[in-house]
Amino acid sequence: MDTFSHALWGYGLFGFRGHARLALLFGALPDLLSFGLLLVIRISTGDFYFGKPDLDSIPGWTFIIYDFTHSLIIAGLAITLVAIKWRTISYAMLAWPFHILLDIPFHSAEFFPTKMLWPLSSFTIDGISWATPWIWYSNLAGLLLLFIYRKKMVPRHESN
Repeated sequence: MDTFSHALWGYGLFGFRGHARLALLFGALPDLLSFGLLLVIRISTGDFYFGKPDLDSIPGWTFIIYDFTHSLIIAGLAITLVAIKWRTISYAMLAWPFHILLDIPFHSAEFFPTKMLWPLSSFTIDGISWATPWIWYSNLAGLLLLFIYRKKMVPRHESN
């Protein structure tokens, strides 16, 4: 799924207990740490181009960071450690494992399959690409419904 959608899902589902910006951030964090860093490097070196890159052109460290940030085990450990000291922040952090759960069925084996149980297992599911039109439009419809629901259910005084 695209990073922007992940951020919106995180915000919409976990951004209503006083930490909306953190939920937005943690919704996008797994992709920002891997692909975002690569994007910054490619822009700064003049190597940026639009479109899906060849896997051979992606540095190995990107795959390592992707596996680390897309692991339910790593996310669970991080959230548990934060919850011990800052319980209210840990709720917004649930956007991180939700990001992973969305990626599991919507990443194909061809391009960054999600190793959800890394480092204990490299098991992946050969999902349907999120760029498939019916998946993409379903994502948009789901986000629209979520934000319509949130607008009706969340009192105006609740913010960041």
